[in-house]
Amino acid sequence: MVDRGLWITWYGLPETGRDAYLSWLHGKFIPRMLKKPGVLYAAHYAAQAQPVHAGGKPRLRHTDDPAVPTGNGYILIFGGKTAHAFANLTPRKLERELTPEDRKMLALRTGERVNIVTEEDRAAGPAAKRREGKFTLAPCIQLGSFNAGSAHEDEILDWYANWRLPSMSKLPGCLGIRKLNSVSGWAKHAVLYEFVSLAARDEHFPFHENARPEMAAWTDTLVRKLIHAPGSPNIATRLWPPVKAAAPRKKR
Repeated sequence: MVDRGLWITWYGLPETGRDAYLSWLHGKFIPRMLKKPGVLYAAHYAAQAQPVHAGGKPRLRHTDDPAVPTGNGYILIFGGKTAHAFANLTPRKLERELTPEDRKMLALRTGERVNIVTEEDRAAGPAAKRREGKFTLAPCIQLGSFNAGSAHEDEILDWYANWRLPSMSKLPGCLGIRKLNSVSGWAKHAVLYEFVSLAARDEHFPFHENARPEMAAWTDTLVRKLIHAPGSPNIATRLWPPVKAAAPRKKR
């Protein structure tokens, strides 16, 4: 495991200036960051609308702390050998080398929220061989970020180790899952799911516990205790690098 650190930024963008921002981010800023020591890759995502909860009280709780930024429209992820790859890229240090254009574009971000995380563990899914490159993150991700709330930390450890990671290793369309812990940022915990497509995620993930009601009950008990970041978990599709079109199947 050589990409154990992630620098994750959630934020919003206004309509005005969005195209110019995306052109700058994908064409200038990301390529520049990829030249930094220890930075291995980048991926930029657009969040997708999530289904409205059908009746009753939603089981997920979100923080009402006004100090926690609420941007969720876009997610920018840099991967590093370790979380220490980003020690010299914190906003305070990065500020020194920003160009006037950089400052103008970064000022367009709204509700910016940042976590630097390190990997606790990971599991490969059945679709792991469909990854587009050694480090390329999937066309679709689900990214949760949260604090324990009323749950015990060892309860979270137990559930991920003995249920969620093993279950994702069998889920069709899943490239993999990573359980992450925070080095800096509001959320202490994060989890990154990778899917071959949004359609595959929507087809398989919501129903993966149906055959194991005892595990579904365990999940329900735990997730009601957690306190999520605004909008978490985010479901998002990749903008950069562009998703490669699937190769046509050869005729027999």
